[in-house]
Amino acid sequence: MACVDIGGTKVAVQVVDDQGVRGKVAEPTATTGGNDALALQIIRLVGQSCAAAGVPVQAIARVGVSSCGPFVLNQGLVELAAPNICGGQAGPARGLPNDWKTALLEAPLRAAFGHVRVENDGIGALEAERRWGALQDQGVPMANCAYVTWSTGIGTGVCVDGHVLRGKNGNAGHAGHIFVSDNNTALCGCGNVGDVEGLIAGNALARRFAPEGYANAAILFEAIYAGDERAIAIIDDVCQVMGRMLYSMIATLDLARISIGGSVYWHHRNYLLPRLRAAVQGKLPPLTEGCELVSAGLGERVGDFGALALVA
Repeated sequence: MACVDIGGTKVAVQVVDDQGVRGKVAEPTATTGGNDALALQIIRLVGQSCAAAGVPVQAIARVGVSSCGPFVLNQGLVELAAPNICGGQAGPARGLPNDWKTALLEAPLRAAFGHVRVENDGIGALEAERRWGALQDQGVPMANCAYVTWSTGIGTGVCVDGHVLRGKNGNAGHAGHIFVSDNNTALCGCGNVGDVEGLIAGNALARRFAPEGYANAAILFEAIYAGDERAIAIIDDVCQVMGRMLYSMIATLDLARISIGGSVYWHHRNYLLPRLRAAVQGKLPPLTEGCELVSAGLGERVGDFGALALVA
């Protein structure tokens, strides 16, 4: 089987068989050409992964695709309306080099490989964390939990009463696009102005704070570690935004644990996690005191395992 992890920054593909996980290949996510460019990229990468693993493409019986969303359904098949891939969502102001409203995905992959399962990457990571990571209680998958990724975008996957929530188009849990402030300047790729992703996603930090000398998230955190008071104040505000989102999830869904991953969070987790806990702690104690915030048990590989969880 082949496992595909689609993010706003890169696409990664690997082959899994009785010899293990092999032949991983990755490259920047396709955002130019026709709106089938991403699907064609994945088909090509599956071929490259198979070649690297010494497996004939014809031997691929199943393909699991863990992808950033949102999704739309076209005749029951998933297309992407992902803000960091489809430039037609927010228009030219967002700076993406295409005008796609959606990117074709499931239909071309089914034509190429047959059995394909596509899920939001938050759901894939949630299933992986419940199976192999931090969302277990004494080896048993937790019934009321969530996974949150803080990366190029902000994504979540949610499980309540033992049921992974999906919704009408597989978009349940898109908490990254809720509003928690009155900001009217931070344009999100989805077209919203001032939602969580538009305020604090990895690409949002670069867009919002480059004029202040912090060209990207890495430089912003370097400034924090060097004692830059302005950078510290920025991240304090950013943690309040993420903390409000996490609190809203806990208060709405009565969760017992949230695991957090993604590149922005993971590389600075020792700094961020205490601040996120402080942003939630004490708010409506009957709900929040029973919920833990933890780092993803699968670490930087949670995306790879997320795709695997869909077909394992």
